[in-house]
Amino acid sequence: MLRILLAASLLTAPQVVMAQAATAPAPADNAPAPVPGPQPGSFVLPSGTMLVVTPAQEISSKHVEEGQQVMFRVVNDVVEGTKVVIRRGSAVTGTITWKTGRAIGGKSGKFEVTFNSVSVNGRSIALTGKHRQEGRGNSVGALLGSMVISGRSAVMLPGDLVNVFTGQDFVYY
Repeated sequence: MLRILLAASLLTAPQVVMAQAATAPAPADNAPAPVPGPQPGSFVLPSGTMLVVTPAQEISSKHVEEGQQVMFRVVNDVVEGTKVVIRRGSAVTGTITWKTGRAIGGKSGKFEVTFNSVSVNGRSIALTGKHRQEGRGNSVGALLGSMVISGRSAVMLPGDLVNVFTGQDFVYY
């Protein structure tokens, strides 16, 4: 009887091992790596957070060209909860993406700035937003069709305020 039990156990043991191997999940070689999230003790400044910025120096349609980089500064601290995430005075870069000069007949100069990024503790946060600046035209000259009267250049001065928005979530500690 002992021989029968021993023989039966030897015959069924390989089947049990094979059944366990068949039900175990196979490791996936091409499985995506887990996406790292914020670490414990970190916080997220959400995309779409508004910043108020001002030009670091005068920007004039007389002197800028399309593709030129221009500098702005953050006007107020950006606070999330109780933590200052972006300090007042942080550097903001923008690019002149469109420009017209002033013209004879009363048409004013114009330019458009597309905001690129803000620098925060050596890291760059993408920004979204555009601002179009227009000079004041000479409507009397435009109505009369004067060839002598011309419009004014578009000018942004330090102290002029523009709203821009973060274009990505920003993890900070």
